[in-house]
Amino acid sequence: MEPQLLHSVADGVATVVIHHPAKRNAMTAGMWEALPPLLDVLAADPAVRALVLTGEGETFCAGADISALRGSSAQAQGLAVRAEDALAAFPKPTLAAVRGYCVGGGCQLAAACDLRFVDEGALFGITPAKLGIVYAASSTRRLVSLVGPSAAKYLLFSGELIDAEHALRTGLVNEVLPDGELGKRVAEFTRVLTARSQLTQAAAKEFANGRTDRDAYWAEQARASGDTAEGVAAFLERRQPDFTWTTPG
Repeated sequence: MEPQLLHSVADGVATVVIHHPAKRNAMTAGMWEALPPLLDVLAADPAVRALVLTGEGETFCAGADISALRGSSAQAQGLAVRAEDALAAFPKPTLAAVRGYCVGGGCQLAAACDLRFVDEGALFGITPAKLGIVYAASSTRRLVSLVGPSAAKYLLFSGELIDAEHALRTGLVNEVLPDGELGKRVAEFTRVLTARSQLTQAAAKEFANGRTDRDAYWAEQARASGDTAEGVAAFLERRQPDFTWTTPG
């Protein structure tokens, strides 16, 4: 099978799989280019309430396919940044499920997700200093927002790999799971996400990402949606709420 992004939708969750096992799921130029339009399709699908990004087999993503850098490294980096930005802008909750290597462009993609759940054997690294590449400003700022300036400098200056526990201490990841438990935990948590209010999630994602010009918009959405009344009624009646607000396609 050619290097590609595979995807499926089930039970409200879209799963996107980075598939290039011959090179530890390294991202080719074609794969970087394919991600933004795929995300557009999944964002517009009302059946999708959350998205999981993962890698084929026991590796998340070993970065960009280095052979692509023999041409224009700036062009290759531009493709990666556009894909990363599209993932960060996805309007529904996103979760990276990480096994094995999560390096370079792979770590860039994981950082662009809202959450990162990882296997205890996962390894993380951001490696432009090994190649003499200037890491993109937007990617650097996103990394700093996750781990802080000191930890970001450690990763960027050295290009060294860190293990899952180190990544957890810095805030790069949210949960570290014992070997064999990652899939079960991701399925369990995405069931939680799909049961919650999309209105709350969408507004919280914008606010957490720093948007400051939509307070009135979200207040009006809350008034018109009926989700708050439904949530309160469900709580008092001790039943699961039936939230009806959906992310605009």
